Amino acid sequence: MRLHVADHPLIAHKLTVLRDVRTPSPIFRQLTEELVTLLAYEATREIRTVAEEIDTPVARTTGTTLAEPRPLVVPILRAGLGMLEGMTRLLPTAEVGFLGLQRNEETLEAVTYANRLPDDLTGRQCFVVDPMLATGGTLVASIEYLFERGARDVTCVCLLAAPEGLRMVQEAIGDRADVTIVTAAVDDHLNEKGYIIPGLGDAGDRLYGVID
Repeated sequence: MRLHVADHPLIAHKLTVLRDVRTPSPIFRQLTEELVTLLAYEATREIRTVAEEIDTPVARTTGTTLAEPRPLVVPILRAGLGMLEGMTRLLPTAEVGFLGLQRNEETLEAVTYANRLPDDLTGRQCFVVDPMLATGGTLVASIEYLFERGARDVTCVCLLAAPEGLRMVQEAIGDRADVTIVTAAVDDHLNEKGYIIPGLGDAGDRLYGVID
């Protein structure tokens, strides 16, 4: 597993506004999309490309285009949906799959409730988007789902990560495949409820409001 913490002043600024408890949901959603687009730029540095001959208005030249099969973006429901637009803005030709996992607040383990992914992901570069890498259970379960379908190149884009979650992903995944974590920051620790500290609260609730 590789970790890439995106170090850029715009990323730091947008993350600071996201953390602020006074930031309302509409601004939170907008900034999430903007921040994800910046993270997606870092996450796609090693995206596969092929050479392509094209004609400009004045000459013929060799350019670069994305290779087939197309990348697959996998938002983790529900909070990952708030990151989808930011990813597809940079990768408009990517396909989109959906994976629904919910953390059991007592055991902190991930429970699957929805799955909309291609049956065969062999040779596909997959980009998993989930705002918070906290305990790591949800992300590990997501990566394992992709592995079961043949994926071996997975990049996970998270707004924030906790050291405990990063350790869990490293221990669970090891060197079985090419897995990269791209995040805006690695925070200090998890509290007793499994929330990232200082964090930004519940990303899903701040994106969409509290569902009673």
